[in-house]
Amino acid sequence: MSYWIYQHLGNLSPDELAADKLLGQVTATDDGTEAVREFALRASHETAGSRWSYSRGLGGSRLVVIDSRAGRVLKEGQRSMLDDAEWHWLERQLTGGVDHLLIATSVPLLLAPGLHWLEAWNEAVCAGAWGKRFAGIGEHLRQSFDLEHWAAFESSFTRIVELIRSVAAGERGPAPASVGVLSGDVHHAYLAQTAFSKRSGVQSIVYQAVCSPFRHPLATHERLAVKAAMSRPATAITRALARSAGVKDPALRWRLGRPTFDNQIATLALAGREARLTIERAHGDWRHPMLDTVLDQTLA
Repeated sequence: MSYWIYQHLGNLSPDELAADKLLGQVTATDDGTEAVREFALRASHETAGSRWSYSRGLGGSRLVVIDSRAGRVLKEGQRSMLDDAEWHWLERQLTGGVDHLLIATSVPLLLAPGLHWLEAWNEAVCAGAWGKRFAGIGEHLRQSFDLEHWAAFESSFTRIVELIRSVAAGERGPAPASVGVLSGDVHHAYLAQTAFSKRSGVQSIVYQAVCSPFRHPLATHERLAVKAAMSRPATAITRALARSAGVKDPALRWRLGRPTFDNQIATLALAGREARLTIERAHGDWRHPMLDTVLDQTLA
């Protein structure tokens, strides 16, 4: 209820606010508590009829923010990051004809390669690739270790990557200078640079910038695990594991820059067809706070 009042309404355009049925109900009565409570209860248990995603114009660019948590479909035999209505909405938003297309999703699209293949393998095992016995073990691992990023929803990962490719190839309007994915949630920061095949027709720079500002610190063993997942041996092992479960190679390749684990702020500056990413880490104490630049890179 609080999110709808204090955050969601502020994400909507005036036209969307005017068409919002719940807002109409609330403003037509002296006390809209029950209307909002009923909506919140329904939204917390099902995806139909509620959408927290939104799209905003930023000068000549567009920001599309995807609800990659509350809109998930977790039915037996069907896992999807978004329900059908949300996918149709997203397809309408991801078009060219802008300087830059920014896609924000709280959980990263592109993980360290070792983690990506591990989550993709786990989903395939949960779906029965290694039989019923291993499916139960896979589901236990999935929930115990929060294997819940885009890589753990292979059909959704493939679908959004194809949408990004088609925008970057100029198939959904003139290709933007860049298509950027913005994420957080993982308690560290990194930049992922991508490459599609030459036959893909991609003209735009495609990247992912991840930053968890003011984050909950990762323990030493968790930091080591993140770094290990970026290594070639871990990638080779988990990729072989995933392939043994029938997982196919994605349509793009990506390389992660050195991760940083500090309290940090990422700033994306857009100027016409140019884009620049800066990551600054905080240090010192509350009496003498300071910011040091750890990444300053032109993306487009």
